[in-house]
This record gives sequence, structure tokens and C-alpha cells, in this order.
Amino acid sequence: MAAVGPVFRSLESRVEEVDEAEAWVRQFAGGQGFDESDQYFIGLAVREVLVNAIKHGNRFDLAKKVGLALGGGPGEVVVEVSDEGEGFLLEEVPDAKAAENLERRSGRGLLLARRIMDEISVQRLEPAGTRVRLVKRVAPPGAERD
Repeated sequence: MAAVGPVFRSLESRVEEVDEAEAWVRQFAGGQGFDESDQYFIGLAVREVLVNAIKHGNRFDLAKKVGLALGGGPGEVVVEVSDEGEGFLLEEVPDAKAAENLERRSGRGLLLARRIMDEISVQRLEPAGTRVRLVKRVAPPGAERD
């Protein structure tokens, strides 16, 4: 396996786009040496970020696109999801574990992605939009998973 990417896809701001994109991410992760369980969880993290980009970033505006870039090398997947919305900062996202947010029906996507992935970062784009970067590495043999 050699370093790959980034390979890029542009998605419409429709939730229906997410299933195919998640399958693409899972297939890519398998090609980088991740087992089926890791592929599932990487796909789940990316799904959550994609839905956020469509719903909160682009606000379902079909004139705006969501970008999905995949790259990495042996034992590593790097995923970047970008939207064309107003943008946000990670530190401004309400804490999903705070008492006042426990009953909310949404707001746990980034928390889930942070738990699954090894790295997550958020960058505001100019003139508009956000890029969320997710990194996952294959756990060394014998390492315990969370």
C-alpha cells in the first residue's frame, strides 16, 4: 500500500448523498488496511460530519456543495469534509455532555466523531464555509481499543 490522495468528490446538499459517500469512505479505509470494525466506525464518524455539513453548514441549499476528500497512507486515513456555509469554530459547539444538552435530539455528531477518530480539526474557509479534517490510524497489534 502506498500513500493515496487526496481523491475528491463533490456532493449535493441532500442527506440522500450520505449513504454512497459513507460506503466510499469505508471502501477506501479497507484499502488502507483497516479491518471491518474500523471501517464501520470511520464511516459513522464521516457520516455524522457530512450530515452536519449538509444540515448546519449548507442548510440544505442545493446551490451549495459539500466536498469530500480522502487521502492517507498505509494504516492511515485522512478525510476532509468541507461546506459552503457560514462556518463555525469547534470551541463554539455546545458540549453535548452538559446537563442542559442531554435531552436534545441532536448535537452529538462531533462528539461521536471525536471519540472515534484519532484527530479532528476545524478550519473556517474564506470567503465562507468550514473544513473538518478527520484522521484515523490503524491501532498497533495488541493495542486496546476504546
